Amino acid sequence: MRFVKSVRPAAAAGAAIIAALAPRDLNISDSASIRGVAKTIAANAMAYYAGTADRFEELPPPHYWWQAGALMGSMLDYSHYTGDRSYDRVIARALLHQVGPEFDYMSPAHFGQEGNDDQAFWGFAVLAAAERNFPQPDESVPSWLQMGSNIWNSQIRRWNMSACGGGLLWQIFPENPNGLDYRNTVSNGGLFQISARLARATGNDTYLAWAEKVWDWTEAVGLIDAEGNVYDGASSAKNCTDTNPLTFSYTAAIYLYGAAVLADHTRDARWAERAERLLEASRSFFSPYDNATNVMYEHACEHVNTCNQDMRSFKGYLSRFAYAASVLVPSLRPTVEELWHPTLEALAASCTGGESGTQCGQHWYWRAFDGVTGLGEEMCALETVQGLLAYEAPPPLKGDQIKTVRTFASGGSSGKRRRRREGAL
Repeated sequence: MRFVKSVRPAAAAGAAIIAALAPRDLNISDSASIRGVAKTIAANAMAYYAGTADRFEELPPPHYWWQAGALMGSMLDYSHYTGDRSYDRVIARALLHQVGPEFDYMSPAHFGQEGNDDQAFWGFAVLAAAERNFPQPDESVPSWLQMGSNIWNSQIRRWNMSACGGGLLWQIFPENPNGLDYRNTVSNGGLFQISARLARATGNDTYLAWAEKVWDWTEAVGLIDAEGNVYDGASSAKNCTDTNPLTFSYTAAIYLYGAAVLADHTRDARWAERAERLLEASRSFFSPYDNATNVMYEHACEHVNTCNQDMRSFKGYLSRFAYAASVLVPSLRPTVEELWHPTLEALAASCTGGESGTQCGQHWYWRAFDGVTGLGEEMCALETVQGLLAYEAPPPLKGDQIKTVRTFASGGSSGKRRRRREGAL
């Protein structure tokens, strides 16, 4: 692997004629190399998804529903950053199949297991589709942006004032009673980021006010500290005085990107400072050992081999949102390069598993394939590699730039137009 800091733009960035490359051949100074490695890893990730352009399929056990939304978010990034549109119809079908009867991703098939954080991950994907004018081929449903607003409306109705001065609970349904006591930062961070992105996309100050409200609440109850650490949550029963000290990379990343979006939207230096503080605190997710300086790891579980199915994909969201944040707040980019470039070198050395010699492992700091592979590992690697192309790609659209594009025929029903649930755009 040749390892240099700058990325040379491809001669024909939109051509999408990409030769697949093994991750060990990654050259981060060459956009064609980055695209080729991303193509290989994207194919490895999508091998876990059996859906087609005409049919949505649940991910196989032990994966959860929210991870399908997270995967589609990763593949939206792949399409946008590389210019390879070969998965677009499959992505669109997955997003459209899960909208639910009110077009807010409250899926009846998943009632009882769907939490506020699960819904938020589908929201991140839908908003990415809106901000990129991703094709929305079904004329019988609202736009991607409207569905993002519908998710927001769904969540703010669940803002809970019974304790802690507010906040979203982790879970929605009484079938998950433990989560109904817990106010976790990933759920509240989801609402914060969705509010921020809708504020930027629409210019509606109601969304901005809610983003500020969620941030202020998170700080007030001590779930974001003065250094920028984002803690996991606290219980309603103890009025959020029992902060769970666990920190996870994806939670920090969700708040990081929301703050960067607001810095770009408001031009208020406070939001840029908050984004910088969150990224600086995220150094805790790097350098597990003296001989692995600036290599990313999930510090709550990875070095002790206790990462569960969810945690195995968390590093991918840190990469997704850190790259995206540094596009909107350029002062973040030097830190991203300082941390992510050594991580990429280690990652490339670890994605050498399986019969193909391209499967990615979990412990990148091993600099060799560790035998731990799955969808989470592939998503982590994909977002970490393809994010190098974020600086070449168009930034997220806003205002009148956002349009509903219908470039290919819907695979859905041609029956009567379904009732739309309009939100507060």
